[in-house]
Amino acid sequence: MKSLIIGGAGFVGGYLIRELAENGHEVHATCLANETISAENCTVHTLDIMDKERIGRLLDEISPDTVFHLAAQSSVSVSWKKPQLTAEINVVGTINVLEAVKDAEKKDIRIILIGSGEEYGFIRPDACPLSEEEPLHPGNIYAATKACGEMIGSIYSRAYKMDVVMVRAFNHSGPGQSTTFVISDFCKQIADIEKGMAEPVISVGNLSAMRDFTDVRDVVRAYRLLADNGVSGTVYNVGRGKAVPISMILETALSYAECDIETVTDPKRMRASDIPIIEPDVSRIKADTGWSAVITVEQTIKDTLDHWRNN
Repeated sequence: MKSLIIGGAGFVGGYLIRELAENGHEVHATCLANETISAENCTVHTLDIMDKERIGRLLDEISPDTVFHLAAQSSVSVSWKKPQLTAEINVVGTINVLEAVKDAEKKDIRIILIGSGEEYGFIRPDACPLSEEEPLHPGNIYAATKACGEMIGSIYSRAYKMDVVMVRAFNHSGPGQSTTFVISDFCKQIADIEKGMAEPVISVGNLSAMRDFTDVRDVVRAYRLLADNGVSGTVYNVGRGKAVPISMILETALSYAECDIETVTDPKRMRASDIPIIEPDVSRIKADTGWSAVITVEQTIKDTLDHWRNN
């Protein structure tokens, strides 16, 4: 199996490279000219997804069996600040990838198109757990762009008989993630306080929102299994299947702290629009691939905190 990861320099990319390589894949991964990929078990290529012709040349050079499209502006908070950039990368960039695959010399390339659980948006009070059939009502700019990319992927699948598997990935975390995401943010603040680099106060946003958190190492295993066994043209939720309040994430992180820490609410950490609860039904991916999350949220938090303590 030969796999191409588009957007391999990001947080998930490194974990996916390792997951695929350890399971016998020949792995190729792309990054921007100003990025690096340190993994030794893959071939690295420079690529900007705004350049459709370059994507096409790379596909013909590699002739991959599967393309994992990870390149994205993936932060909700950044999407509010940079909506145009988010749309260009997440919508136009996705179209460029689909067009390049459509026109590639190899005609049986499978695309794993990564979307987000945020796409569900403002959901009905009794809608959770969310099945893949639930209507999408995106509540932020990032979610709207990912929903759009998924819809376009579905159109390409039907219109051109392309092999596209679409994923709605819910919150995933782990060691090395950016502090724009809540688990890494809390853990980094705690590690800085323990090192004496900050006052013993942790800044927080909305603690009542409930989210489904899965370890990134489980998530990339799901992507690999979908490449092997996912049904073309189908959307899959990828998540634990159990939402928890952000307050639980904070309490767990603080329970591992080696000193007393006060918490304060920072208005700047409040989103312009926040969705009370997002929780997926993951029965479809379990039925088609046998996948389920096995790493606990507590373990993810502990490993992330240890990462920041050591870096």
